[in-house]
Amino acid sequence: MVRIRVLVVDDHRIFAESLAAALAAEPDVDVAAAGSGPAALRCLERAAAEGRRFDVMLVDADLGAQVVPGARAVVARAVPDNGDDGLVDGISLVAGVRSGQLAVRTVVLAEKDDPRRAALALQAGASGWVAKDCSLQRLLAVIRGVLRDETHLPPALLTGVLRELTAARKHRTDSERLVESLTPREREVLRCMVAGLGRKAVAERLFLSPHTVRTHMQNVLGKLGVHSTLAAVALARRAGVGPVDLAGDVVERGGQLA
Repeated sequence: MVRIRVLVVDDHRIFAESLAAALAAEPDVDVAAAGSGPAALRCLERAAAEGRRFDVMLVDADLGAQVVPGARAVVARAVPDNGDDGLVDGISLVAGVRSGQLAVRTVVLAEKDDPRRAALALQAGASGWVAKDCSLQRLLAVIRGVLRDETHLPPALLTGVLRELTAARKHRTDSERLVESLTPREREVLRCMVAGLGRKAVAERLFLSPHTVRTHMQNVLGKLGVHSTLAAVALARRAGVGPVDLAGDVVERGGQLA
């Protein structure tokens, strides 16, 4: 018999233990539980190192309260050296698992239907969105379905999720068009802004004067049609612009981007 290894991730202990016990009663299901995002990632990594990977992870949509922006940040924050678990929300955990290339399919368990959050979960890499109060038979069907590469959503959510995904694609396309209007140097400055660098740090990295960097930043805001660095960073992320590699080489002085 092929056994299915399931990891339940929920910070409500009674719910997690009850769900784990119900699933463990199935003859072909092995279950473990984790009470936080960091604990879940440690569990996944330990299982992978021991050659007994989990097949499906069931994640509470409302896990924790602290949203860690960016998948890589989730993984970095999720396994702290001091053993402090911290808080990582469910959708960020899904993104962290995908970023960490941990081969497990994820299903988000939610208290209520929410098309926007369900769309975010799918974009983060989830294979399904299921109500917490669904029947055990329904949940088992979803678990087995995602293992066949199926995507599962409640029928009532389909229209709303499709609308959200269509809007997200439109926003991304519009954002990409605005970013394309930037010069190569302005795009490099924008990537520094996405990385959280201030004007002085950008100037040092790109061998420019703070005054020149200020001009570039003003040009970036103007071309993107926003009025703050935070808004520019949000638009850049929608367009798929990542942060500059702070560990990599700096741009050459006098190069084409100068």
